[in-house]
This record gives sequence, structure tokens and C-alpha cells, in this order.
Amino acid sequence: MRHQGEAAARYPYVGARIRLGGGQAWLQPSPPGGTPVGWLAGRWSVLSPGTEWRHLAASGAGAPREAGYMTLGRPDDRSGWVLAPVPHGAAFPPSGGGAVTAPPGVPVATAAVARFQQIAFLGLNRLAPGAEFDGAVVVGSGPVALGAALELARRGASTIRVAASRPYPPILTVPGTTRLPPGETPAGGAALVIDAAGTPQRAASLLAPGGVLGLLGTPPQTSGIAALAAHRGGWAVMGMHELVPAEPGAYQDAYTTTATWLADYLDSGLVSSWCRTVPGHLAPRTYRLLGSAARPAEPVILFDWEAT
Repeated sequence: MRHQGEAAARYPYVGARIRLGGGQAWLQPSPPGGTPVGWLAGRWSVLSPGTEWRHLAASGAGAPREAGYMTLGRPDDRSGWVLAPVPHGAAFPPSGGGAVTAPPGVPVATAAVARFQQIAFLGLNRLAPGAEFDGAVVVGSGPVALGAALELARRGASTIRVAASRPYPPILTVPGTTRLPPGETPAGGAALVIDAAGTPQRAASLLAPGGVLGLLGTPPQTSGIAALAAHRGGWAVMGMHELVPAEPGAYQDAYTTTATWLADYLDSGLVSSWCRTVPGHLAPRTYRLLGSAARPAEPVILFDWEAT
């Protein structure tokens, strides 16, 4: 997807709490003027591990930048969470391009997980009507992969194979998932492979002749798929960038669908198990762990700014 740093440049906000510079994450103080009248305080925020790790590494030689993917706030405890594409912990107005609102009563963990499932919802909508989802392979085990597995399950897939390097990733608790070990290829290949890790070459190696490769994760600029292999294999390669132009209201409709399904059909404890909550003041430590084996196992990381 287009990283929310681009959207945040157009979405008003004040008081970003994390700044990247010199290859490190730095905690920033709360804005001295508080939350502007009519705006929402940033109470939680969601980490985008892959993209924010790349931004952290780039900050070692580049200009400092504010960090963030999605921040949550709400006007009162009876209202649904509003998720806006602004930096971590920033205050923001309740409406604007890129914001979505969860149904009232949806817990914060469900609201966050649904936002990643929304990405897959919009991407899979680009496939031809009647596409077969059962037996699909999802490459990766992070939040985008989790959203893809959940959306495949919502669409009726009873078997979802996850190609992950970790032996027991939490994504395997999604109903219908099984692990595809490293180096193993499904017999005959898979008719649908969703690359949620930004590794299209690896994902393409799992395709069946005539299969579809969905590019859901953001690949590096240097990655590529051999045109000759795609030609001979009869593959269809589908870009699934979240912000491909869509009808007005499509993003909110997709988000409402995923959030409602998660709340109605999955146990809230299961959804919460996919999230790691970190007090906001400890966010810099979490950034230091992103590129290491000690990074949190949970695919979704939530920073709690109320505990800071």
C-alpha cells in the first residue's frame, strides 16, 4: 500500500510522538497546547513493521522524519474508534481523506486488525468474479499477511497455506491456516499466491501454471519477476496496492465489513492474541528490536499513548 506517511502529509495533525533520526527512534513530548478543539487525541497507534523498519534504517543517512502508520482516537467511550493516517500518537480532526471509523463497541485490537484485513479486502476485490480462494498461499506472517489470511477465511477459504520462516507464527491460529515450510512448494503449485512480505520472486516460485500472483506487500524497488517465467507459466500478476482509485466510500465500506466480521465471528481473545500492546514511552525500544530475532512475535503492535 502507499505508506501512510504520504497520506499524513495531507491530513492535519499535531503532536507526533516518535521521530526517526540517526538510525534511531526518539520519543517526543506531548504538544504543549494540548488537543485542538474539535480534534481527537491520539490514544493508540499501530506500527507498520516492515515499512517503518526501512524508514528507521534510511534515517541513519537521511533527513529525520516523523514516524507512524495509523493512529486511533474517539470523542467518547460510546463512539467507534476513528483510525487516521497520521504519525504515532498525534491529535487529528475526526474526518478527512484516509480516515475510517469502526462500529461502536469494537475493541481497539479488533479495530486495528480489521484495518489490515481491509487492505486484503480491497486487493482481492480486484480479482475476477468467481475466483477460487480455497488452497491459496499467503507469503509472510506479519500484519499484512494476517489480514490476507483473515480475508481469505471470510470469503470462504477452508484451507489457507502460510509460507513463513518462523516455525510457529501467531497467524497459524487463523481458522483454516496451515504452515508451508521454507523450501516446500505445494504439489502442482497454487492457483492463488498472495505476497504479503514484499518478496515477489519467492511468491512466484509457489505458483501453478495459469496461477494468479497478488502483490499485497510493498516490494523493494530492486525486486522483479522474470517476464519469461510469467510468460511461459501463463501467470496473471495483480498489483493490490490499497490506494488504487476506488468508488467513493469504498474504503469505509471495506473497513466496516472487516471490522464487523471480526467482531461477530471471531473470539475477541483470539483477535487480541495477534496484538502486542506497548506503552508509548517504550516505543523506541520496540523500534530497536524490529530488525532482530527478538522482535515481537505478534504481527500487530499497538502503542498505548494513554499509558504515557
